[in-house]
Amino acid sequence: MNSQSLKSLRSLSLVLLAGLVLGGCASVNGVKPGDSPEFSAVNPPMPVPAEYNNGAIFQASYGTGLFEDYKARRVGDILTVRLAERTQARKSANTSTSKESSVNMPTPTVLNRTIPELSTSIEGSRSFDGAGDSAQSNQLDGSITVMVAEVLPNGNLVVQGEKWIRINQGQEFIRLRGIVRPVDVRADNTILSTQIANAQVAYGGSGTLADSNSPGWLTRFFNSPVWPF
Repeated sequence: MNSQSLKSLRSLSLVLLAGLVLGGCASVNGVKPGDSPEFSAVNPPMPVPAEYNNGAIFQASYGTGLFEDYKARRVGDILTVRLAERTQARKSANTSTSKESSVNMPTPTVLNRTIPELSTSIEGSRSFDGAGDSAQSNQLDGSITVMVAEVLPNGNLVVQGEKWIRINQGQEFIRLRGIVRPVDVRADNTILSTQIANAQVAYGGSGTLADSNSPGWLTRFFNSPVWPF
């Protein structure tokens, strides 16, 4: 290997090392509250008061129906989601193949003369057995209160929000975003997470405990597809 190749290899190694270090630093910093606008709180639109009300107490821009309940229906309203996520998945596969073949070539005859050196026989066999089994189960219980971020033309509500809990040396968070039908909202202004369409539920943590449960950047490098061995 010449000097030019060594320089190129060293440059590539430095680039990979820098990327791994930056990735490791990013994993240490982790997720932070409010770093994603998709889960941040949304301010309701400011109502536009009437130019004049002729001395009346009622103003249309602040009006509320006398027979309406307190369920979320407008941008900025809050809604409590009861998490009841349970998933179980299992997959198994078993494959078995085999093949045998044989070829026999008798002693050929050339010009009425047999040539025993050209007679031969070939036999071959091959087989393959493969099996795989995978199982996974998840469960998430609790509750999170989110805000209405958008009211769709058909009346459905786009809700989003996050909840952070700091415990000793770390923080745990729950993030949720999805689409809610107003008819599924209960009288106490709650809804099950299983009734939310296009739901995005994230649960994780950051801090000392989360870092101790994750492999270091060098271990992730050797376990990544970049490592050729």
